[in-house]
Order: sequence, then C-alpha cells, then structure tokens
Amino acid sequence: MLMLLAISAFLTGSIPVGLIVARSKGIDIRTKGSGNIGATNILRNIGKKEALITLIGDISKGVIPVLVAWKFFPDDTRVGIIGLSAIAGHDFSIFLKFRGGKGVATSLGVLLAYSPFAALATAAIWIIVLVISKISSLSAILAFLLLPLTIFIIDNTEGKFLISLIIAALIIIKHKDNIKRLINGEESRMVRKS
Repeated sequence: MLMLLAISAFLTGSIPVGLIVARSKGIDIRTKGSGNIGATNILRNIGKKEALITLIGDISKGVIPVLVAWKFFPDDTRVGIIGLSAIAGHDFSIFLKFRGGKGVATSLGVLLAYSPFAALATAAIWIIVLVISKISSLSAILAFLLLPLTIFIIDNTEGKFLISLIIAALIIIKHKDNIKRLINGEESRMVRKS
C-alpha cells in the first residue's frame, strides 16, 4: 500500500499546474521570466488570478496525498514518505522530462496536512521575510531552512523531524541558482502583473 500511495502521490505532484494555467492563456511559462512553472513566475509574467490558481493547485498537490495517507497509516514516517513523493513529483515531474518547479507551494501543502502548526509558522516566516526583503526566493529559502527547527519546537517526533530535514534539503537544492544570484546581489524582487 505504501508503494501504491507513493506512486500516486508522485503522479499527483507531477501535474504541472502552472504550465497548464499559462497555456490556457497561450503562454509557455518556461520561456518567460525565470522559466519556473510556479506561482511567483506566473505572477510576474501573467497575473494575479493565474498565480492564485497555480498556488492553490500546487498546494493541493501536497495536501491531498497526505490526507489520503493519514487514512491508511497511523504513523508520521509513512505519511511523510507520501508527502515527500508529492514534492518529488512536483520537483521532478514525469510530464516535464523530470524537470519541474521549486516545490515551495507543494511543500507547504504537505505541511498543512502533515503538521498544520509548522505549516502556519513556515508561512508566517515566508511572509515576514517577503515583506522585509521583497525577494520571494529568499523568503522560501529562509522559511524552509528553519523548518526542522520549527518542527522540533512545535511538533517534534523523530519521523517528522527527519521528513522536515529532507523537505528543507529539497528546497535548498531546487533554489541553488537563486542562492548564487542572492550571493551576487542579482536576485529579482517581487514585481507583479495586474
């Protein structure tokens, strides 16, 4: 059952919501801005409504598999594996030749169903850093870098702590180019289309 749910979660995570939303507007978002299929690039290059749809879709790809997993497994380690599978699907989409997004919204979705208070704390950190810095990638990097500490303080179990370390590592890996740009002072600030 674990393998079946993990594969289902990976396939759910693989659905390229941002690409689908952008294509409905006649745009290949992979050729615009950062080339990322996530809500931030959609916001910068298409608009608020489309970014919101993308955000909700990407969050749902994390929430739904984890909620289903809780029905089958009582332990947070196996449920966490299902959540990681959804994030991996988003990050390495089977529909995009194993390329994908950065995993921020899908990771937040996983957390909402896996550890709601940690999700709220992570979202709060993201918002605070974004308001101060106006840099979306920096907000995500710091919020998820602090996730293991957040889990340790708010909702600590061995399984959840381990899963939080893996989520944080995936976010950092997927943001490696952003980190280089941040170090060089070249990272884009939030600019949105109306």
